[in-house]
Amino acid sequence: QVTLVESGGGLVHTGGSLRLACGVSGRTVSIYRMGWFRQAPGKEREFVGTLHWSSGRTSYVDSVKGRFTISRDNAKNTIYLQMNSLKPEDTAVYYCAADPIGRGNDYEYWGQGTQVTVSS
Repeated sequence: QVTLVESGGGLVHTGGSLRLACGVSGRTVSIYRMGWFRQAPGKEREFVGTLHWSSGRTSYVDSVKGRFTISRDNAKNTIYLQMNSLKPEDTAVYYCAADPIGRGNDYEYWGQGTQVTVSS
């Protein structure tokens, strides 16, 4: 079992920055990947980026490349989503997720989300 809790959302102006955090607890040794996703009102949830737990390697969707960065703090069992140069289209509820080792390459555990609003 893995429990995820997002924090750090809020209201920012276009061009601003925000840093989201996802606290990870439980059997962290069983995590293969961590992911960040987002969902805007009336839209499907979309992939933002991923971090390989053991190596720290990251990848991102094209729309956020160069603006968003995923990192982790092993001592705090926390991953972060640093968001720079924010745009109104980044407005969404942001979720972190965990993909367990040996469970079919699916993001199985999800946090409850944190709201990010970017004003124009």
